Amino acid sequence: MAITNTAASYGAITKLFHWLTALLIFTAFPLGLIASDLAHQISDASTDVSQSTVDRAALLFSLHKTIGVTIFLVALARILWAFGQRKPGLLNGDNTLEAWAAETVHWLLYGSLLAVPLTGWVHHAATTGFAPIWWPFGQTLPFVPRNQMVSEVAAALHYILQWVLLGAITLHIAGAMKHHFVDGDATLRRMLPGRLDGMPSDRQPNHVLPFLTALAIWAAALGGGAMLGWFAPPEQTLRSTRLQAVESDWKVQSGTLTIEVMQMGSTVTGQFNEWTADITYAESPDSNGRHGDVTVTIAVPSLELGSVTDQAMGADFLAAESHPTATFTGDIFSGEKKHVARGSLTIKDRSIPLDLTFTLDIKDQMATAEGSVTVDRRDFGIGMDTKDPSTLGFSVTVNFKVKASRAD
Repeated sequence: MAITNTAASYGAITKLFHWLTALLIFTAFPLGLIASDLAHQISDASTDVSQSTVDRAALLFSLHKTIGVTIFLVALARILWAFGQRKPGLLNGDNTLEAWAAETVHWLLYGSLLAVPLTGWVHHAATTGFAPIWWPFGQTLPFVPRNQMVSEVAAALHYILQWVLLGAITLHIAGAMKHHFVDGDATLRRMLPGRLDGMPSDRQPNHVLPFLTALAIWAAALGGGAMLGWFAPPEQTLRSTRLQAVESDWKVQSGTLTIEVMQMGSTVTGQFNEWTADITYAESPDSNGRHGDVTVTIAVPSLELGSVTDQAMGADFLAAESHPTATFTGDIFSGEKKHVARGSLTIKDRSIPLDLTFTLDIKDQMATAEGSVTVDRRDFGIGMDTKDPSTLGFSVTVNFKVKASRAD
């Protein structure tokens, strides 16, 4: 069997790409469907889902995503290989309607084999948390921000285009079966192992019209998705706890409060959008070396943690419904290079002693403080059913940066 194509047959490399792609696709589709069904069960608040179900869903999603990236790379290599190869002509090119349909399906296949896995990859890169891709390239993509809107649009594109791909595959298989069992020609057989020539017809289809037809099909599919509202901005789930305003010696003007945790080998970053800080601070310490004190109150339901936000709010984790706030209270002392707030952190009515070190810079009645601390989630009874740190890390890093002005 020849390595390269001829006018009447496909070469070994082309056949390898064809059947490898087919194997990957018929593996990725059922994995994605099963994983999606499990994800719906997990997100259903009325369903009691075990940790083993969550782990199984994460495993299947990781398999699906990894195979999807493989499909993209194989399809890209296949297209690059095809550029330097002669494409064997159709055996029924003189049948205008069938030839036009066959070429349209080929355009749909080639385009969708790139677009479907790529949109899935963008969706993964734009969100955070849950089911990493098992590749050494990392979990992000250049020019793709961590953004919910980008993630939702990519997910909608992925969902729509996968059905275009599935339809093209169905038509492709139906056409091959028709050639083999009805027409009795060598269209299917010349893609099988071994050398089998099939003499193309003298007349061959023009590629422009099938390409335009494929574009029209993609446009119709995406337009239908837009009409159904699949590209509308995602509805924001309002999770908030009304925190009482504080009268503080230092008024917070801006700031961020984030957390980082390792989940299945990847760093998941979240942010609390609602919190208050009651700060008392004097540049000169008292006789005990104390500069003041701080009390931070955090609205637990305001946490954004990407695709695992709903899971994080559950009873086994942060239990946001029954424990809507977390607090840190500490006395502020100065050290040689950094300040430290010595106190306690309370989450889910469990308190642990905590020393929070931070840098402090005061200029023109404006203070900037920045620091981080690492805690063990098990100390607060968070995720106790998840005992494997490779699934969900025990350590959680809390980072903060605050700008505050001195009150009059």
